[in-house]
Amino acid sequence: MSTEPPETTENTEPGTPGAATEDAGAEAADAGGGEGVEAADAAEDAGAEATSEDGDGDTAAQLSAAEAELAAQRVERERIERRKAEKQGPVESGTKLSGKAADLLAAVRAVESGAKPVATVFSEPEPPRRPAPGPVRPPHPVAAEAPAGPAPETVESVQRVLADGGAPQTLAPQVAAALGEGAADQLRADPWQLLRVAGVRTEQADGFARALLGAECGPDDERRGRAVTVWLLEQAAAAGHTALEMPTLTAALAQRGVPDAEAAVQHTLAEGEALAFQDALAEPGASAPRGDDEAEEDEERPVRVLVGLERYALAEESLADGLARLINSAPKQDGSAEEWERAANAAGSAADLIRAAAAHGLVLHTGGPASQAEPAALLHAAHALGLRAWAATHSPVGRDRFSTLLDGPGAGTVAGLLSGAEGPGRDADGAFDLDLLVLLDAPQLDVETAALLTESLPDGARLVLAGDPAVLWSAGPGRVFADLLAARVCPQIASRLPDPGPLGELVSGIGVGELNQVEAPGKEVVIVPVRDAGEAVHRTVQLVADSVPRAIGIPAEETQVITPGHGGAAGTRALNAALKERLNPGPGRFGGFDPGDRVAYSPAPGRTVPGQVVKADGEGLHLSCAGEAVVVPKERVEQSVRHGWALTAHQAAGARWPAVVVVLPGDAAQTLNRPWVYTAFGRADRHLSVVHGVEQALPRAVAEVPAKPRTTRLALLLGPLLPSTG
Repeated sequence: MSTEPPETTENTEPGTPGAATEDAGAEAADAGGGEGVEAADAAEDAGAEATSEDGDGDTAAQLSAAEAELAAQRVERERIERRKAEKQGPVESGTKLSGKAADLLAAVRAVESGAKPVATVFSEPEPPRRPAPGPVRPPHPVAAEAPAGPAPETVESVQRVLADGGAPQTLAPQVAAALGEGAADQLRADPWQLLRVAGVRTEQADGFARALLGAECGPDDERRGRAVTVWLLEQAAAAGHTALEMPTLTAALAQRGVPDAEAAVQHTLAEGEALAFQDALAEPGASAPRGDDEAEEDEERPVRVLVGLERYALAEESLADGLARLINSAPKQDGSAEEWERAANAAGSAADLIRAAAAHGLVLHTGGPASQAEPAALLHAAHALGLRAWAATHSPVGRDRFSTLLDGPGAGTVAGLLSGAEGPGRDADGAFDLDLLVLLDAPQLDVETAALLTESLPDGARLVLAGDPAVLWSAGPGRVFADLLAARVCPQIASRLPDPGPLGELVSGIGVGELNQVEAPGKEVVIVPVRDAGEAVHRTVQLVADSVPRAIGIPAEETQVITPGHGGAAGTRALNAALKERLNPGPGRFGGFDPGDRVAYSPAPGRTVPGQVVKADGEGLHLSCAGEAVVVPKERVEQSVRHGWALTAHQAAGARWPAVVVVLPGDAAQTLNRPWVYTAFGRADRHLSVVHGVEQALPRAVAEVPAKPRTTRLALLLGPLLPSTG
């Protein structure tokens, strides 16, 4: 590792709401959000990535890939609603409940019967009984028109209400979209519904409510308690949690000035705006249950009370059911044991993976970038045995890189697979028309996407989840890959293929908490110390435009800048402005963009597609993204397109570039953690420059700051669905 004279990490990790609720949108604000190093900027950017894709720019009658994906998601959510309606009563845990837990259960059953819970009891429903795992799958998405925006008269009426409350009238389209028909009346009757708009904070909603309600407005207003509860759960979901423990939620409510936090949660549950769960936990070191009903009745097991938004809670249950179906089902017999063994013997380091996939419906595969050769070998073996096999990656850049390891077609993106724009399509039952799905970049899977994929697999299919467990987690709620690794419910194959060269050595050390000095004779790793953010921006531009092309031979268009967040003096905004001025100056004739600009296009929440501006006309902004033409309508440009010379690590997850410049300004010192550093440094293929202004904060983050825990239920939900091993 060389250090050059000054020439040549994301914001604070949010934690659970209550401690840092303002930052809770951090991990979803960017395309690949993980453990919150992008938190400081998340609230204002919450809408920037949460836009619908307008992918191919063809006629209005042709369904775009994004519209198909959204249609698939709507179908899945309808399926979840049907599944919810079919559920029976609550699961009886077999444990003895008393005191608060018993009161919670009684209150929940009151809610389920249609009555409101007793006012003095904070309701806590147990998870509903799930039907046995079965092949319930969403039908193939059909062509549908893109959702129409709110009617002009609805927007106008909302504008009047916003004006009366002193709120920006520019929020009217978002309010109308969030509240639907009658939005103005709803907002006037309950001003705190303004919190349903991304980026609105509680103090802003309080001020709006005071202006509309006058003396009627108070912190103990039931409407306020419900709205703040839902808002906190949304913030928690953006930070990666699928639910919050009840003490965490009530503490966050108290911090937001809600005088009776338990009553606020109770009212939220009674109105059906959230779900609550009571999960029995095994005590550390406890022996296995004796199987004696009387003994079990005498023992009081600890429980945790969780509250979450319905869409994420039910998606996590749907995912658990789908995974249990794969684990419990025998894989399709499409080759003899001898044929599979011959394929394994011929596959070198991939032998263990091939043997595991031959016998199991779900397999986990872990390793760094070099390990992708093993899933590629599995696909080759599967094709040779006559299986319909396909691989999916998180990003188009990742797809194109993995395709180079294959002899023919067989790789797409997760979004393309779900929408039908890529992959094998679906059979008559709506399931993927395949026998084996290898899903790379598995740590980027959130619970909703994972549920869609899993429930779309046919009976007897095999699912291989592959990825590097040390990288940042998903943008959306959940930690699917990490939960499955911890649960140990299926075979886990760890690759022994090391990532080569000085970069591989450096990143491997970071993964185990060590920031090592590595020998880099070819300047594979260069450290560029800086004193302040202004110097960091200057040196970054110099590196991209001059030093790396001259010294390393990698042009500016193949060099990616990665920085901790969007805001700040050395965030993506500042860096992109400086890089545009140097590399592609122009007036920004179309929403700040000019032909030739590098961009980061966000067609849907948690996804970033690198691209380049081709032109702009009456149809919108024309982009070239991974070789595909994309037209972004004018009204979507501001929310879905950013300049892309500089990205955050979450946006860059799942992709690699020949050269990467990682910018660590001084104000990022307290926000770095090991997964962020590992992810950012690991995006470089041939050369890594580190613009270093955090001094000892970098080795400290690598050695001492692991990923922030997320509250999820997947591992616990899987337990009752799998055969007992005892």
